[in-house]
Amino acid sequence: MFSFSAAMRLLLLAALAMLVSAAPASIPETQQLDTRQSSSYWVADIARNGKVFNNTGFGPIFRNVKDAPYGAAGDGTTDDTNAINLAISAGGTCAHGCDSSTKAPAIIYFPPGKYLVSKPIIQNYFTQFIGDAINPPTLLASSSFAGIAVIDSDPYDDTGANWWINQNNFYRQVRNFVIDITALPSTQGAGIHWQVAQATSIQNVTFNMNKDTSSANAQKGIFMDNGSGGFFGDLTFNGGGFGAWLGNQQFTTRNLVFNGCNTAFFMNWNWGWTLKSASINNCKVGVDIATGPANQSVGSLVFLDSQISNTPVGVNTSFSINPESVPVNGGTLYIENVDMSQNVPTAVQGDTGNQILPGNTVIQSWGQGTSYTGSSGSRVQAAMSAPSKASSLMAGNKVFERSKPQYETVTSSSFVSVISSGAAGDGVTDDTQAIQNVFDKIEDGQIVYFDHGLYRVTDTIKVPKNVKITGEIWPVIAANGSGFGDPTNPKPLFQVGQPGDTGAVEMSDLVFGNIGPAPGAVLLEWNLQSAQGASGVWDVHARVGGYNGTNQGMNCYHNENVTFAEKSQDYKTECQGVFTMLHITSSASGAYFENSWWWTADHSLDTGGSPQIDIYTGRGVLIESPGPSWLYGTASEHSVLYNYQLSGAQNIWMGMIQSETPYFQPNPVAPQGISGSLPSDPVFNCQADDTTCDSWGLRVVNSSSVFVYSAGLYSFFNNYGQDCLNDNPQDCQKNMVAVDGSSDVHLFALSTKASVNMVTENDGATDDAKDADNRGVFPAVVLQWTDGSSSNGPNNSTESSGSSSAAPVVSSSAASSAAASSAAASSPIASAPGVQSSAGSAVSSAAADASPAPSSPAYVATDVKYTTIMVTATTTVTA
Repeated sequence: MFSFSAAMRLLLLAALAMLVSAAPASIPETQQLDTRQSSSYWVADIARNGKVFNNTGFGPIFRNVKDAPYGAAGDGTTDDTNAINLAISAGGTCAHGCDSSTKAPAIIYFPPGKYLVSKPIIQNYFTQFIGDAINPPTLLASSSFAGIAVIDSDPYDDTGANWWINQNNFYRQVRNFVIDITALPSTQGAGIHWQVAQATSIQNVTFNMNKDTSSANAQKGIFMDNGSGGFFGDLTFNGGGFGAWLGNQQFTTRNLVFNGCNTAFFMNWNWGWTLKSASINNCKVGVDIATGPANQSVGSLVFLDSQISNTPVGVNTSFSINPESVPVNGGTLYIENVDMSQNVPTAVQGDTGNQILPGNTVIQSWGQGTSYTGSSGSRVQAAMSAPSKASSLMAGNKVFERSKPQYETVTSSSFVSVISSGAAGDGVTDDTQAIQNVFDKIEDGQIVYFDHGLYRVTDTIKVPKNVKITGEIWPVIAANGSGFGDPTNPKPLFQVGQPGDTGAVEMSDLVFGNIGPAPGAVLLEWNLQSAQGASGVWDVHARVGGYNGTNQGMNCYHNENVTFAEKSQDYKTECQGVFTMLHITSSASGAYFENSWWWTADHSLDTGGSPQIDIYTGRGVLIESPGPSWLYGTASEHSVLYNYQLSGAQNIWMGMIQSETPYFQPNPVAPQGISGSLPSDPVFNCQADDTTCDSWGLRVVNSSSVFVYSAGLYSFFNNYGQDCLNDNPQDCQKNMVAVDGSSDVHLFALSTKASVNMVTENDGATDDAKDADNRGVFPAVVLQWTDGSSSNGPNNSTESSGSSSAAPVVSSSAASSAAASSAAASSPIASAPGVQSSAGSAVSSAAADASPAPSSPAYVATDVKYTTIMVTATTTVTA
């Protein structure tokens, strides 16, 4: 996890003080609205049958902020702050002092209206804020608003400590709002303080901010200072000093619109980030990742399928080859298919204001960082050749994407409740047949609705080939019993389609899990063939062990001082997880997954102090599909053999995948802890404590046309110890990525932590990119790795390369020389085939007027859980 030093907490509090002012005040009359408005949105009036396992006194799950006893007015005049916060906290939701909990879920519904607030709306743990999707409500900051942001997902207390550990701040949603802070002075205010981890999302939100174009404008739509996410998309930012001011370990963002922001997208720090389908208009700076060449705090950014117009500087960076910026691979950047042809004089600008890449062009492919073809690496800042992709992956000239459906035009009568249909959802009753009956009887136009609950399932649920499914704040569908007890004969818990089926299935807001050991369970098996866009999975997660009702908590408490061989047989049996979390089979095509977290627990969510536990799951995500398949913003963590494996797969596109090696390894080494095997499983032959036998972050085996657009694959522990994170040799494990028997494999912005070899080929016989050669902000990072069977890479014949057995050779190309020259007005890169030229190459004088970025933190790793990142006391943070 990250944590702040005491000094930094004081500095942060001082910096945030500008957001705090005096007593509440009413909004000017010109911004007032009438009070209650009605809506036909099904969320408002669907019957509520959900229940919480082992917490029968909790409730209600659903709260309409206008209902009694909360009583928000939504008239734009009445201060609704207390009413809204009462709706959130009523019944004992997980607030300050609660580490985490799955036992207090709450949906906070906002009907249409304008809700005046004078201090932050606190989003407690495991809470969804849902505005009306047909007529989104406005959250309106009063002119005397005091606080960090209109919505605060992780408040700071008086000591500067957060309410929740940001890397454990799971399970949150915000969707369907207009957030307006225009009544505030331009020097203060933010829409959402979003310091979150996995299983979180923001969707369909518009941020309206002050349009002051001076550098004094400090307003932010989203202020994110920490976390380990995550996904957000379908957002619009109007005005503000910063549309989004961001810092997080890893994240995926899609379909963002920025209008008239001084800086649209400011990256304060990260380990890796994927930014896709952004539209940036009439801003001063489009994307800013410049945090200083001597202190680069941005690890990497992949920026693709986007458009910038009427903006003097497209991308601002502080990466440098000569002299080398620090750390050497900090500020790694890959740009693909970004249209800067409409009045963007400078596509990429250096730290001193020098033009690295002229604008008024469509940037087909350009990058800076260390690029590898096989084991040959070189340091580049140059045009590249984008990899060719099958038309089935594309929608026009962009990689296909699809937003989460909210069924705005469907009435509540069309939703079929599984509890109303006979399921109990109480974690005790066998709900298998009741759930199957719902699927067997569902009719066209109906949607299967899983009320919140814990559904005990003892045999495979067969999902028909044409159906829509959604859940009430992440109900859990859990494998249990002997039917899932045989790892030599695994079977699916939730089977979508039968092999050969063609159809359309949509799923959203569900969790798949277990009640007790289920070593023969495949939590989700996807067999369906679908046309592009016909099927999709959004905000669907797996949670194996470590939560209310799973019977795998303190009985699986870890003890690093006891070897696996010494552990009792009861422990080894009780702490088995599942066989595989997600399997996209060789029969499947058209599978689309967005914001899905496949998690085998490393700690207990429902035990105070979040004690660490050992759960032994065999496999994370297994993809055997011939494609196309898309994975946006997914994570897979803590499986014994691998977290991601592509076996015999084709035409797979993945945007920011994230993994963690099990903390207990190599105690025991893989494959110990699990039973049963698949023909495609990796082979391990190791003695005790051999880090060669740790879980793979990613395996690509006998596959082709694989495109990974950012990956963060981490190893933080060696049997719960962290001495292996020391600078030399950073060897928590030996290998992280394997590419074997495969071709046309492209890994962009690959980040790995504490794995000696980042990429290996030929069954481990060839060690390609190495951690020691590619140190970044915290993980090692490379701009790209490709197997060499296709032509992408630096598009520059003078680029030099070096063996991976030594540090990558610094390029001596003309492009690199131009990048190093602060006086350069143009670059030979502009005429490279990777850039589509257009009129205009001069640097606009307006570039010099761009708002200065907040100063950036220096990050120092320390030896605590999740690898604490400390921000030095010299840092200032503007919020």
